[in-house]
Amino acid sequence: MASKGTRRNAAGPKVAAPQDDGQVSDQAASQAAGPVAGLAARQVALAAVADLLGQNRALALEDALAQAGRVAGLDPADAALARAIATVTFRRMGLLRRALAERMAKGLPEDQPRLFALLLTGAAQILDLSVPDHAAVDLAVRLAKLDPRNQHQAGLVNAVLRRIVRERDAILAGAADPLDHNTPDWLAARWRATYGEARAAGIARAHLAGAAVDITVRADAEGWAERLGAVILPTGSLRLTDTRGAIAELPGYGEGAWWVQDAAAALPARLLGAQAGERIADLCAAPGGKTAQLAAAGAQVTAVDRSAPRLERLRENLARLGLQAEIRVADALALEPEENDAVLLDAPCSATGTIRRHPDVAWTKNADDVARLTGLQARLLDKAATLVRPGGRLLYCTCSLEPEEGEGQVSAFLARNGDYERVGIEAAEVGGLSELIDAQGDLRTLPCHLDGAALGTRGGLDGFFASRLRRKG
Repeated sequence: MASKGTRRNAAGPKVAAPQDDGQVSDQAASQAAGPVAGLAARQVALAAVADLLGQNRALALEDALAQAGRVAGLDPADAALARAIATVTFRRMGLLRRALAERMAKGLPEDQPRLFALLLTGAAQILDLSVPDHAAVDLAVRLAKLDPRNQHQAGLVNAVLRRIVRERDAILAGAADPLDHNTPDWLAARWRATYGEARAAGIARAHLAGAAVDITVRADAEGWAERLGAVILPTGSLRLTDTRGAIAELPGYGEGAWWVQDAAAALPARLLGAQAGERIADLCAAPGGKTAQLAAAGAQVTAVDRSAPRLERLRENLARLGLQAEIRVADALALEPEENDAVLLDAPCSATGTIRRHPDVAWTKNADDVARLTGLQARLLDKAATLVRPGGRLLYCTCSLEPEEGEGQVSAFLARNGDYERVGIEAAEVGGLSELIDAQGDLRTLPCHLDGAALGTRGGLDGFFASRLRRKG
Protein backbone atom coordinates (compact mmCIF):
# COMPACT_ATOMS: atom_id res chain seq x y z
CA MET A 1 0.00 0.00 0.00
CA ALA A 2 1.50 3.31 -0.99
CA SER A 3 2.04 6.15 1.45
CA LYS A 4 -0.02 9.29 1.13
CA GLY A 5 1.40 12.37 -0.52
CA THR A 6 3.32 10.56 -3.28
CA ARG A 7 4.93 12.98 -5.74
CA ARG A 8 6.53 12.42 -9.10
CA ASN A 9 10.20 13.41 -9.29
CA ALA A 10 10.93 14.80 -12.73
CA ALA A 11 14.71 14.70 -12.27
CA GLY A 12 16.38 11.85 -14.11
CA PRO A 13 14.96 9.01 -16.15
CA LYS A 14 12.98 6.19 -14.65
CA VAL A 15 14.41 2.70 -14.84
CA ALA A 16 12.38 -0.14 -16.31
CA ALA A 17 10.87 -2.47 -13.74
CA PRO A 18 11.99 -6.12 -13.59
CA GLN A 19 9.87 -8.89 -15.04
CA ASP A 20 10.73 -11.91 -12.87
CA ASP A 21 12.12 -12.80 -9.46
CA GLY A 22 14.91 -15.01 -8.12
CA GLN A 23 14.12 -18.00 -5.94
CA VAL A 24 17.57 -19.21 -4.90
CA SER A 25 17.82 -20.71 -1.42
CA ASP A 26 19.26 -18.54 1.36
CA GLN A 27 21.80 -21.25 2.14
CA ALA A 28 23.07 -21.41 -1.44
CA ALA A 29 23.39 -17.66 -1.64
CA SER A 30 25.21 -17.56 1.68
CA GLN A 31 27.65 -20.25 0.59
CA ALA A 32 28.26 -18.51 -2.72
CA ALA A 33 28.83 -15.24 -0.91
CA GLY A 34 32.09 -16.42 0.56
CA PRO A 35 34.04 -14.20 2.93
CA VAL A 36 33.09 -10.79 1.49
CA ALA A 37 32.70 -8.49 4.49
CA GLY A 38 29.08 -7.56 5.24
CA LEU A 39 27.59 -9.71 2.50
CA ALA A 40 26.22 -12.45 4.76
CA ALA A 41 24.54 -9.86 7.01
CA ARG A 42 22.85 -8.26 4.03
CA GLN A 43 21.75 -11.66 2.74
CA VAL A 44 20.04 -12.39 6.06
CA ALA A 45 18.34 -8.99 6.12
CA LEU A 46 17.19 -9.53 2.53
CA ALA A 47 15.82 -13.00 3.34
CA ALA A 48 13.94 -11.79 6.41
CA VAL A 49 12.36 -8.80 4.66
CA ALA A 50 11.44 -10.89 1.60
CA ASP A 51 9.87 -13.50 3.86
CA LEU A 52 7.62 -10.96 5.55
CA LEU A 53 6.68 -9.23 2.31
CA GLY A 54 5.95 -12.56 0.63
CA GLN A 55 4.04 -15.50 2.04
CA ASN A 56 4.86 -15.19 5.76
CA ARG A 57 3.26 -11.95 6.83
CA ALA A 58 2.22 -13.53 10.13
CA LEU A 59 5.88 -14.08 10.99
CA ALA A 60 7.53 -11.55 13.32
CA LEU A 61 10.67 -9.85 12.06
CA GLU A 62 12.78 -11.22 14.92
CA ASP A 63 11.67 -14.75 14.04
CA ALA A 64 12.39 -14.18 10.35
CA LEU A 65 15.86 -12.87 11.19
CA ALA A 66 16.56 -15.80 13.47
CA GLN A 67 15.41 -18.23 10.81
CA ALA A 68 17.62 -16.66 8.13
CA GLY A 69 20.50 -16.23 10.56
CA ARG A 70 20.55 -19.92 11.44
CA VAL A 71 21.05 -20.69 7.75
CA ALA A 72 23.84 -18.16 7.34
CA GLY A 73 25.55 -18.82 10.71
CA LEU A 74 26.22 -15.15 11.41
CA ASP A 75 28.66 -13.91 14.02
CA PRO A 76 27.28 -11.35 16.55
CA ALA A 77 28.49 -8.31 14.62
CA ASP A 78 26.91 -9.46 11.36
CA ALA A 79 23.73 -10.46 13.20
CA ALA A 80 23.50 -6.93 14.61
CA LEU A 81 24.02 -5.43 11.15
CA ALA A 82 21.36 -7.69 9.63
CA ARG A 83 18.90 -6.69 12.35
CA ALA A 84 19.67 -2.99 11.86
CA ILE A 85 19.15 -3.18 8.09
CA ALA A 86 15.90 -5.15 8.32
CA THR A 87 14.52 -2.97 11.11
CA VAL A 88 15.23 0.34 9.39
CA THR A 89 13.77 -1.05 6.17
CA PHE A 90 10.40 -1.45 7.88
CA ARG A 91 10.77 1.71 9.97
CA ARG A 92 11.26 3.75 6.78
CA MET A 93 9.08 1.59 4.53
CA GLY A 94 6.82 4.43 3.38
CA LEU A 95 9.74 6.63 2.40
CA LEU A 96 11.55 3.74 0.69
CA ARG A 97 8.52 2.65 -1.31
CA ARG A 98 7.95 6.18 -2.56
CA ALA A 99 11.62 6.76 -3.41
CA LEU A 100 11.79 3.53 -5.41
CA ALA A 101 8.41 4.00 -7.13
CA GLU A 102 9.41 7.44 -8.38
CA ARG A 103 12.53 5.98 -9.95
CA MET A 104 11.16 2.82 -11.59
CA ALA A 105 9.26 3.24 -14.85
CA LYS A 106 7.01 0.21 -14.34
CA GLY A 107 6.46 0.65 -10.62
CA LEU A 108 7.40 -1.42 -7.61
CA PRO A 109 8.06 -5.16 -8.07
CA GLU A 110 5.71 -6.09 -5.22
CA ASP A 111 4.90 -9.45 -6.80
CA GLN A 112 8.60 -10.37 -6.63
CA PRO A 113 9.43 -10.27 -2.90
CA ARG A 114 13.13 -11.08 -3.14
CA LEU A 115 13.94 -8.41 -5.71
CA PHE A 116 11.67 -5.92 -3.94
CA ALA A 117 13.40 -6.68 -0.63
CA LEU A 118 16.82 -6.28 -2.24
CA LEU A 119 15.93 -2.80 -3.50
CA LEU A 120 14.32 -1.82 -0.18
CA THR A 121 17.22 -2.97 2.00
CA GLY A 122 19.73 -1.31 -0.31
CA ALA A 123 17.85 1.99 -0.28
CA ALA A 124 17.42 1.79 3.52
CA GLN A 125 21.17 1.60 4.00
CA ILE A 126 21.73 4.62 1.76
CA LEU A 127 19.02 6.77 3.35
CA ASP A 128 19.15 5.84 7.02
CA LEU A 129 22.25 3.89 8.04
CA SER A 130 25.85 4.93 8.53
CA VAL A 131 27.30 2.57 5.95
CA PRO A 132 29.36 3.64 2.93
CA ASP A 133 27.23 4.22 -0.15
CA HIS A 134 29.51 2.09 -2.28
CA ALA A 135 29.10 -0.84 0.10
CA ALA A 136 25.31 -0.57 0.06
CA VAL A 137 25.18 -0.46 -3.74
CA ASP A 138 27.97 -2.89 -4.61
CA LEU A 139 26.85 -5.59 -2.17
CA ALA A 140 23.25 -5.29 -3.34
CA VAL A 141 24.45 -5.81 -6.91
CA ARG A 142 26.54 -8.77 -5.79
CA LEU A 143 23.48 -10.32 -4.10
CA ALA A 144 21.49 -9.90 -7.30
CA LYS A 145 24.23 -11.68 -9.27
CA LEU A 146 24.28 -14.55 -6.76
CA ASP A 147 20.60 -15.22 -7.45
CA PRO A 148 20.34 -17.17 -10.76
CA ARG A 149 16.90 -15.84 -11.66
CA ASN A 150 17.78 -12.26 -10.70
CA GLN A 151 21.23 -12.10 -12.27
CA HIS A 152 19.90 -10.17 -15.24
CA GLN A 153 18.45 -7.56 -12.84
CA ALA A 154 21.86 -6.61 -11.40
CA GLY A 155 22.07 -3.64 -13.76
CA LEU A 156 18.65 -2.43 -12.66
CA VAL A 157 19.61 -2.71 -8.99
CA ASN A 158 22.82 -0.81 -9.65
CA ALA A 159 21.10 1.99 -11.59
CA VAL A 160 18.22 2.49 -9.12
CA LEU A 161 20.40 2.49 -6.00
CA ARG A 162 23.02 4.79 -7.51
CA ARG A 163 20.26 7.22 -8.34
CA ILE A 164 19.06 7.00 -4.73
CA VAL A 165 22.59 7.96 -3.67
CA ARG A 166 22.68 10.97 -6.00
CA GLU A 167 19.23 12.21 -4.95
CA ARG A 168 19.40 11.36 -1.25
CA ASP A 169 19.04 14.94 0.02
CA ALA A 170 15.95 15.60 -2.10
CA ILE A 171 14.38 12.30 -1.05
CA LEU A 172 14.86 13.02 2.64
CA ALA A 173 13.67 16.61 2.30
CA GLY A 174 10.44 15.40 0.73
CA ALA A 175 9.56 13.09 3.63
CA ALA A 176 8.98 15.67 6.33
CA ASP A 177 5.63 14.29 7.58
CA PRO A 178 5.92 10.73 8.93
CA LEU A 179 2.13 10.38 9.19
CA ASP A 180 1.62 11.14 5.49
CA HIS A 181 4.89 9.79 4.16
CA ASN A 182 5.79 6.85 6.37
CA THR A 183 2.55 5.35 7.70
CA PRO A 184 0.23 2.92 5.88
CA ASP A 185 -2.93 4.70 4.77
CA TRP A 186 -5.25 2.43 6.76
CA LEU A 187 -3.45 3.15 10.02
CA ALA A 188 -3.07 6.87 9.39
CA ALA A 189 -6.81 7.14 8.74
CA ARG A 190 -7.64 5.16 11.88
CA TRP A 191 -5.39 7.21 14.14
CA ARG A 192 -6.65 10.50 12.75
CA ALA A 193 -10.23 9.40 13.44
CA THR A 194 -9.48 8.06 16.92
CA TYR A 195 -6.89 10.48 18.29
CA GLY A 196 -7.12 13.60 16.10
CA GLU A 197 -4.56 15.05 13.72
CA ALA A 198 -2.05 16.30 16.30
CA ARG A 199 -1.85 13.07 18.29
CA ALA A 200 -1.84 10.91 15.18
CA ALA A 201 1.13 12.92 13.91
CA GLY A 202 2.85 12.51 17.29
CA ILE A 203 2.35 8.74 17.13
CA ALA A 204 3.94 8.62 13.67
CA ARG A 205 6.91 10.72 14.82
CA ALA A 206 7.44 8.42 17.80
CA HIS A 207 7.43 5.38 15.51
CA LEU A 208 10.10 6.95 13.34
CA ALA A 209 12.27 7.71 16.39
CA GLY A 210 12.24 4.09 17.56
CA ALA A 211 11.99 2.64 21.06
CA ALA A 212 14.05 3.06 24.18
CA VAL A 213 15.15 0.12 26.32
CA ASP A 214 13.24 0.03 29.60
CA ILE A 215 13.78 -2.37 32.48
CA THR A 216 11.83 -3.46 35.52
CA VAL A 217 13.91 -3.87 38.68
CA ARG A 218 13.02 -6.09 41.59
CA ALA A 219 14.32 -3.60 44.18
CA ASP A 220 16.59 -0.57 44.69
CA ALA A 221 15.60 1.40 41.60
CA GLU A 222 17.87 4.32 42.52
CA GLY A 223 20.89 2.07 43.01
CA TRP A 224 20.39 0.28 39.72
CA ALA A 225 19.74 3.54 37.88
CA GLU A 226 23.13 4.79 39.06
CA ARG A 227 24.93 1.57 38.19
CA LEU A 228 23.37 1.32 34.74
CA GLY A 229 23.37 5.02 33.91
CA ALA A 230 19.59 4.88 33.59
CA VAL A 231 16.78 7.37 34.14
CA ILE A 232 13.99 6.51 36.60
CA LEU A 233 10.68 7.13 34.86
CA PRO A 234 7.68 8.52 36.76
CA THR A 235 5.98 5.12 36.40
CA GLY A 236 8.83 3.34 38.22
CA SER A 237 10.57 1.70 35.27
CA LEU A 238 14.20 2.46 34.43
CA ARG A 239 15.16 3.70 30.96
CA LEU A 240 18.67 3.01 29.71
CA THR A 241 20.47 5.98 28.20
CA ASP A 242 23.24 3.94 26.53
CA THR A 243 22.21 0.77 24.68
CA ARG A 244 25.29 0.20 22.57
CA GLY A 245 26.40 -2.90 24.47
CA ALA A 246 24.77 -6.29 24.79
CA ILE A 247 21.92 -6.28 27.32
CA ALA A 248 23.01 -9.64 28.77
CA GLU A 249 26.42 -8.21 29.64
CA LEU A 250 25.08 -5.35 31.77
CA PRO A 251 25.45 -5.50 35.57
CA GLY A 252 22.57 -7.25 37.27
CA TYR A 253 21.28 -9.17 34.26
CA GLY A 254 22.95 -12.48 35.03
CA GLU A 255 21.92 -12.46 38.67
CA GLY A 256 18.31 -11.61 37.83
CA ALA A 257 18.11 -8.17 39.41
CA TRP A 258 16.01 -6.85 36.51
CA TRP A 259 14.45 -7.70 33.18
CA VAL A 260 13.73 -5.82 29.95
CA GLN A 261 10.14 -4.60 29.77
CA ASP A 262 8.68 -1.51 28.16
CA ALA A 263 7.48 1.00 30.72
CA ALA A 264 3.92 0.80 29.39
CA ALA A 265 3.94 -3.00 29.40
CA ALA A 266 4.95 -2.90 33.07
CA LEU A 267 1.85 -0.95 34.12
CA PRO A 268 -0.94 -3.58 33.86
CA ALA A 269 0.60 -5.97 36.39
CA ARG A 270 1.26 -3.08 38.77
CA LEU A 271 -2.33 -1.89 38.41
CA LEU A 272 -3.56 -5.36 39.34
CA GLY A 273 -2.09 -4.76 42.82
CA ALA A 274 -0.86 -8.30 43.50
CA GLN A 275 -0.42 -9.19 47.15
CA ALA A 276 1.76 -11.86 48.72
CA GLY A 277 0.00 -15.22 48.80
CA GLU A 278 -2.75 -14.29 46.34
CA ARG A 279 -3.68 -16.78 43.66
CA ILE A 280 -3.37 -15.11 40.26
CA ALA A 281 -3.77 -16.47 36.74
CA ASP A 282 -1.76 -14.80 33.97
CA LEU A 283 -3.42 -15.68 30.65
CA CYS A 284 -1.53 -15.51 27.35
CA ALA A 285 1.47 -15.09 29.60
CA ALA A 286 4.53 -15.60 27.37
CA PRO A 287 7.20 -14.25 27.24
CA GLY A 288 6.64 -13.58 30.92
CA GLY A 289 7.38 -10.02 31.96
CA LYS A 290 4.05 -9.68 33.72
CA THR A 291 4.35 -13.15 35.26
CA ALA A 292 7.69 -12.07 36.72
CA GLN A 293 6.14 -8.92 38.20
CA LEU A 294 3.34 -10.88 39.84
CA ALA A 295 5.69 -13.55 41.17
CA ALA A 296 8.10 -10.92 42.48
CA ALA A 297 5.19 -9.46 44.47
CA GLY A 298 4.82 -12.82 46.21
CA ALA A 299 1.71 -14.06 44.41
CA GLN A 300 1.09 -17.70 43.53
CA VAL A 301 1.01 -17.33 39.77
CA THR A 302 -0.28 -19.73 37.14
CA ALA A 303 1.14 -18.72 33.76
CA VAL A 304 -1.01 -20.00 30.89
CA ASP A 305 -0.14 -19.91 27.20
CA ARG A 306 -0.95 -22.17 24.28
CA SER A 307 2.61 -21.96 22.88
CA ALA A 308 5.02 -24.44 24.45
CA PRO A 309 8.12 -22.79 22.88
CA ARG A 310 7.12 -19.37 24.18
CA LEU A 311 6.49 -20.83 27.62
CA GLU A 312 9.96 -22.36 27.53
CA ARG A 313 11.33 -18.87 27.14
CA LEU A 314 9.17 -17.78 30.08
CA ARG A 315 10.56 -20.68 32.11
CA GLU A 316 14.13 -19.63 31.28
CA ASN A 317 13.42 -16.03 32.25
CA LEU A 318 11.95 -17.04 35.60
CA ALA A 319 14.94 -19.28 36.29
CA ARG A 320 17.36 -16.41 35.67
CA LEU A 321 15.29 -14.17 37.93
CA GLY A 322 14.99 -16.78 40.68
CA LEU A 323 11.19 -16.61 40.56
CA GLN A 324 8.60 -19.37 40.54
CA ALA A 325 5.25 -19.88 38.85
CA GLU A 326 3.10 -22.78 37.77
CA ILE A 327 3.50 -23.01 34.01
CA ARG A 328 0.63 -24.48 32.06
CA VAL A 329 0.57 -25.16 28.31
CA ALA A 330 -3.11 -24.71 27.49
CA ASP A 331 -5.61 -22.80 25.43
CA ALA A 332 -7.11 -20.30 27.86
CA LEU A 333 -10.51 -20.77 26.22
CA ALA A 334 -10.51 -24.41 27.36
CA LEU A 335 -9.84 -23.69 31.05
CA GLU A 336 -12.40 -24.84 33.61
CA PRO A 337 -13.90 -22.20 35.93
CA GLU A 338 -11.69 -21.36 38.93
CA GLU A 339 -11.75 -18.89 41.79
CA ASN A 340 -8.57 -16.85 41.56
CA ASP A 341 -8.04 -13.69 43.56
CA ALA A 342 -7.11 -11.99 40.31
CA VAL A 343 -6.68 -12.69 36.59
CA LEU A 344 -4.52 -10.78 34.13
CA LEU A 345 -5.46 -11.16 30.48
CA ASP A 346 -2.98 -9.70 28.00
CA ALA A 347 -5.02 -10.66 24.97
CA PRO A 348 -3.65 -11.42 21.48
CA CYS A 349 -4.05 -8.30 19.38
CA SER A 350 -2.88 -6.46 16.27
CA ALA A 351 0.12 -5.13 18.27
CA THR A 352 -0.09 -1.71 16.61
CA GLY A 353 1.04 -0.20 19.90
CA THR A 354 4.48 -1.76 19.45
CA ILE A 355 5.34 -0.34 16.03
CA ARG A 356 8.12 1.91 17.35
CA ARG A 357 9.78 -1.29 18.60
CA HIS A 358 8.54 -3.68 15.88
CA PRO A 359 8.08 -1.55 12.74
CA ASP A 360 7.23 -4.58 10.61
CA VAL A 361 3.81 -4.67 12.32
CA ALA A 362 2.68 -1.59 10.39
CA TRP A 363 3.38 -3.23 7.04
CA THR A 364 2.39 -6.85 7.69
CA LYS A 365 -0.97 -6.25 9.41
CA ASN A 366 -4.19 -4.79 8.01
CA ALA A 367 -7.70 -3.87 9.09
CA ASP A 368 -8.86 -7.46 8.60
CA ASP A 369 -6.47 -8.56 11.35
CA VAL A 370 -8.12 -6.15 13.78
CA ALA A 371 -11.58 -7.45 12.89
CA ARG A 372 -10.45 -11.06 13.19
CA LEU A 373 -8.86 -10.59 16.60
CA THR A 374 -11.71 -8.73 18.26
CA GLY A 375 -13.86 -11.86 18.33
CA LEU A 376 -11.09 -13.84 20.01
CA GLN A 377 -10.53 -11.08 22.54
CA ALA A 378 -14.22 -11.05 23.50
CA ARG A 379 -14.23 -14.83 24.01
CA LEU A 380 -11.06 -14.67 26.10
CA LEU A 381 -12.46 -11.86 28.23
CA ASP A 382 -15.64 -13.81 28.92
CA LYS A 383 -13.58 -16.89 29.82
CA ALA A 384 -11.31 -14.87 32.10
CA ALA A 385 -14.40 -13.63 33.93
CA THR A 386 -15.18 -17.22 34.98
CA LEU A 387 -11.77 -17.60 36.61
CA VAL A 388 -12.21 -14.83 39.19
CA ARG A 389 -13.69 -15.31 42.66
CA PRO A 390 -16.46 -12.94 43.86
CA GLY A 391 -14.76 -9.74 44.94
CA GLY A 392 -11.69 -10.54 42.85
CA ARG A 393 -10.04 -8.47 40.12
CA LEU A 394 -9.74 -8.85 36.37
CA LEU A 395 -7.20 -6.79 34.42
CA TYR A 396 -7.70 -6.75 30.65
CA CYS A 397 -5.00 -5.27 28.43
CA THR A 398 -3.74 -5.18 24.86
CA CYS A 399 -0.71 -3.60 23.16
CA SER A 400 -2.93 -2.12 20.46
CA LEU A 401 -3.80 1.45 19.51
CA GLU A 402 -7.11 0.35 18.00
CA PRO A 403 -10.18 1.14 20.14
CA GLU A 404 -12.02 -2.03 19.03
CA GLU A 405 -9.35 -4.02 20.85
CA GLY A 406 -9.42 -1.92 24.00
CA GLU A 407 -12.11 0.55 24.97
CA GLY A 408 -14.71 -1.17 22.78
CA GLN A 409 -14.01 -4.58 24.24
CA VAL A 410 -14.45 -3.44 27.83
CA SER A 411 -17.64 -1.48 27.11
CA ALA A 412 -19.17 -4.54 25.41
CA PHE A 413 -18.00 -6.85 28.20
CA LEU A 414 -19.57 -4.72 30.94
CA ALA A 415 -22.81 -4.53 28.95
CA ARG A 416 -23.11 -8.33 28.86
CA ASN A 417 -21.63 -9.07 32.32
CA GLY A 418 -23.62 -7.30 35.00
CA ASP A 419 -21.64 -8.91 37.81
CA TYR A 420 -18.51 -6.91 36.88
CA GLU A 421 -17.72 -3.24 37.41
CA ARG A 422 -14.85 -0.98 36.42
CA VAL A 423 -12.39 0.13 39.10
CA GLY A 424 -10.96 3.40 37.82
CA ILE A 425 -7.22 4.01 37.73
CA GLU A 426 -5.86 7.03 39.60
CA ALA A 427 -3.07 9.28 38.34
CA ALA A 428 -1.00 8.48 41.43
CA GLU A 429 -0.86 4.84 40.29
CA VAL A 430 0.95 5.83 37.08
CA GLY A 431 3.45 8.29 38.46
CA GLY A 432 1.07 11.24 38.37
CA LEU A 433 0.79 11.07 34.57
CA SER A 434 -2.91 11.90 34.29
CA GLU A 435 -2.65 12.00 30.48
CA LEU A 436 -2.32 8.20 30.56
CA ILE A 437 -5.87 7.81 31.95
CA ASP A 438 -8.96 8.27 29.81
CA ALA A 439 -12.35 9.65 30.79
CA GLN A 440 -13.59 6.19 31.83
CA GLY A 441 -10.68 5.63 34.22
CA ASP A 442 -8.88 3.17 31.95
CA LEU A 443 -5.21 3.26 30.98
CA ARG A 444 -4.39 4.42 27.45
CA THR A 445 -0.72 5.00 26.67
CA LEU A 446 0.42 6.34 23.32
CA PRO A 447 3.85 6.16 21.66
CA CYS A 448 4.08 9.95 21.87
CA HIS A 449 3.58 10.00 25.65
CA LEU A 450 6.55 10.58 27.97
CA ASP A 451 8.51 12.72 25.54
CA GLY A 452 12.23 12.08 25.74
CA ALA A 453 13.04 15.82 25.71
CA ALA A 454 12.16 15.99 29.39
CA LEU A 455 14.20 12.89 30.19
CA GLY A 456 17.44 13.63 28.40
CA THR A 457 17.12 10.35 26.50
CA ARG A 458 14.92 8.66 23.90
CA GLY A 459 11.27 8.93 24.88
CA GLY A 460 7.91 7.37 24.21
CA LEU A 461 5.89 4.42 25.42
CA ASP A 462 4.41 1.39 23.76
CA GLY A 463 0.75 1.92 22.97
CA PHE A 464 -1.22 0.04 25.63
CA PHE A 465 -4.78 -0.18 26.85
CA ALA A 466 -5.72 -1.60 30.25
CA SER A 467 -8.95 -1.71 32.22
CA ARG A 468 -9.25 -2.85 35.84
CA LEU A 469 -12.48 -4.68 36.63
CA ARG A 470 -13.93 -6.19 39.79
CA ARG A 471 -16.32 -9.08 40.16
CA LYS A 472 -19.15 -8.05 42.45
CA GLY A 473 -20.02 -10.08 45.50
